[in-house]
Amino acid sequence: MTNDYGSGLLDARGRPLRDLRISLTDRCNFRCVYCMPRETFGPDHAFLTSDRLLSFDEIERITRASMRLGVRKVRLTGGEPLLRDDIETLIASLKKLDGLEVAMTTNGALLGDRAVALARAGLDRVTVSLDSTDPETFRRMSDTRVPVARVLGSIDAAAAAGLGPVKVNVVVRRGVNENSVLDLARTFRRSPVTVRFIEYMDVGSTNRWQHDQVIGAAEIASTIGAEFPLEPVPPRYAGEVARRYRYLDGGGEFGIIASVTRPFCGDCTRARLSADGQVYTCLFAGSGTDLRALIRSGADDDAIENTLRRLWSARSDRYSELRSHSADESPIGPRVEMSYIGG
Repeated sequence: MTNDYGSGLLDARGRPLRDLRISLTDRCNFRCVYCMPRETFGPDHAFLTSDRLLSFDEIERITRASMRLGVRKVRLTGGEPLLRDDIETLIASLKKLDGLEVAMTTNGALLGDRAVALARAGLDRVTVSLDSTDPETFRRMSDTRVPVARVLGSIDAAAAAGLGPVKVNVVVRRGVNENSVLDLARTFRRSPVTVRFIEYMDVGSTNRWQHDQVIGAAEIASTIGAEFPLEPVPPRYAGEVARRYRYLDGGGEFGIIASVTRPFCGDCTRARLSADGQVYTCLFAGSGTDLRALIRSGADDDAIENTLRRLWSARSDRYSELRSHSADESPIGPRVEMSYIGG
């Protein structure tokens, strides 16, 4: 399914703006090896100071302008978004914007104690990053002392608080956690939680990505299907990033996000806002457009909207397609780090 969107602001390739991913902080309490490897993001790393972060009012202004251009959903990310103080206040403010869905992606370490408050503030849904249920593999992937049991408890707490359907994102990396694919499928089958397996991507330039570390969507589906017969499910809407599969015995479904082996650039409807106000039109972008400077120079809401309109109208990004067409499928050019703009 491609470009079945209807009217609205379109980019140079006919893609609308529907989703805005908002990074609230570049800080995180994990050091996942594919996102914030400790050798780069160690104790001497210079994170953003508080005055460089967008305020909640600035975030709301940018969101309002984005909605006038077609945005219908925002996803709060990081770093780890729950490290940002008083996030419930921001959620409540965003939910006052008519027709806006507000979701969040978190590593789950702090979610359990705050799930009820987040739901009361108006958060619609939550996605939890969890790369293994095996304690040692989880530790290797996330490089944290937080026990995997805490994250699993947070998933249960989020579901109980009504932040569902809860999704679990799993980055699959050959030689590290491929043996966890079946364990995760078994864990969340016949539960209200939907697992989404993600091909290991070359986001940023500090994770030393190599193509031979990628386990493709076909292999992931085959691994699960060998134990649990399954069938593909048609997409629910244009731009759905995960290819969904259904267990034939009625045990639910899971998804696979295959941006390496099956690029979906042609259906991408997402813009990303960094914690310091840079707008990026691609997850693999090398540079952004500074909205923080625009706002703090005294620009009104029309100026914000017009800047976004010009940026999106000129957008022609298709990084994953270009990478897949290169001779060795190697990374192309400089890329912003995932921890800076969210996944």
